[in-house]
Amino acid sequence: MALKKQELFQKRRLRVRNKLRAMSNGRPRMSVHRSSKNISVQIIDDLKGVTLASASTLEKDFGVVGKNNVEAAAKIGAAIAERAKKAGVEEVVFDRGGFIFHGKVKALADAAREGGLKF
Repeated sequence: MALKKQELFQKRRLRVRNKLRAMSNGRPRMSVHRSSKNISVQIIDDLKGVTLASASTLEKDFGVVGKNNVEAAAKIGAAIAERAKKAGVEEVVFDRGGFIFHGKVKALADAAREGGLKF
């Protein structure tokens, strides 16, 4: 029996999360969520259960409200790197969720690396 698209996504997401949990060594997790209209990212300290920094295309400061393209993802990546530096975070583990590391997710990750985050 073939699995549904959502079930495959959940399997990928859990597989990625379990691998990250094994190799995190106490580093915060940078979690990416991509919808059809927006993209958002959070830096989460799983030990304390606290969000340290976040950025999203829903914020009006970036001028990309409701856009979900590679340029918007790059702006969000640069913004999260800057906000992470303010929060005192330099190293994270990258949690792509069930999303494929290609296109928008890759652009966000590359911009965050250029901004100074290490993962």
